[in-house]
Amino acid sequence: MIDRLSHCLPTAGVRIFINCCVFAVILGTSGAAWAEGEAAAWEALRQGGHVAIIRHSIAPGTGDPTDFKLDDCATQRNLAADGRAQAKKIGDAFRANKVAVENVYSSQWCRCLETAALLDLGEVHELAALNSFFANPERGGAQMAELWAWLAENPSKGTKVLVTHQVVISALTGAWPRSGETVVFRVTGPGTLEQAGRIPPPQ
Repeated sequence: MIDRLSHCLPTAGVRIFINCCVFAVILGTSGAAWAEGEAAAWEALRQGGHVAIIRHSIAPGTGDPTDFKLDDCATQRNLAADGRAQAKKIGDAFRANKVAVENVYSSQWCRCLETAALLDLGEVHELAALNSFFANPERGGAQMAELWAWLAENPSKGTKVLVTHQVVISALTGAWPRSGETVVFRVTGPGTLEQAGRIPPPQ
């Protein structure tokens, strides 16, 4: 019986071909979904009333050195040359998409402040509620409550840009962004938001 059925089963080469085709379809669907989400994000930003929260651009490493000091950039993880170039491209993309930015806020970490400055989208305001709590996760709950309170007290009429860390973006939106990635959302109520889309890091 097995011998009689063997001619009906795909050969190894055919199975590989089928698997590759399925993988290509999945990639194509994923790519289309990303493009749709990116287009929706830019449209939301042009309309106003939304927040663009950006993970700082490329800074090699994870976390911060043990001798980290908030007021000394030399003790911190900082942007690489490609990170600085990436930040400039993000700002260029905002201008190319005709997004009118209301205000720019940043974590007090140097890699975030430098990213925010290189965007060149307006004066940068430091906001402690955007600081990293990667090394001190026990602070996360209180800090996120502080950020939610700030968002409620400062509703977006236009478009706000926030530059921060992965840990903050993940806690706020549930997204796990790459360096230089933007998540776009609007606050819909106390402690709730609606995500409009995501903008991948520029290449």
